[in-house]
Amino acid sequence: MTKINYTLLILLISCLSVASQNTGVEKDIYNLQTGFLGIWLNHEHRLLNQISLRSEIGFDGGFYACSGCRTEYVLTPAITLEPRWYYNINKRNAKNKKSNNSANFVTLGIDYHPNWFVISNYDNVFVPNQVAIIPKWGIRRNIGNSNFNYEAGIGIGRRFYLDKNFSDTAADLHLRIGYTFK
Repeated sequence: MTKINYTLLILLISCLSVASQNTGVEKDIYNLQTGFLGIWLNHEHRLLNQISLRSEIGFDGGFYACSGCRTEYVLTPAITLEPRWYYNINKRNAKNKKSNNSANFVTLGIDYHPNWFVISNYDNVFVPNQVAIIPKWGIRRNIGNSNFNYEAGIGIGRRFYLDKNFSDTAADLHLRIGYTFK
């Protein structure tokens, strides 16, 4: 009976080690990404086979233009934390697609825009302290067989203004291109 228990234990450990070699999400990756309205540096850490925790710091941008006035641009610091579920990463890895977390994902983005400073072409521009909680769907793919990637996502959620007792609906549409460091 003891030999059977040891044999089963060895088989179980072997199966777990083989399953852990077929990892879905990368253990740790760093990305530098840019888009139409900003630049960001982020880190993704594997929590489970298909789930990672992404932390990000960067600058979100915006612009305003009207007829008869100057175009105004704004860059403000942004800190983001989002757990991501890469729901088809195992299927993509089975097809020998290069990973770097290249898959479709669902996430709950938590964005904090502090009122530390604002970069703008106008003086006295103010961006209030705010937190946005936005569930999103997105896609991330490598460009060719390189560490360059693109990412697109869309979601609708709530934005809470911390200095005021006010919230409103917020949308997040992002399109980014970046480079993955390992």
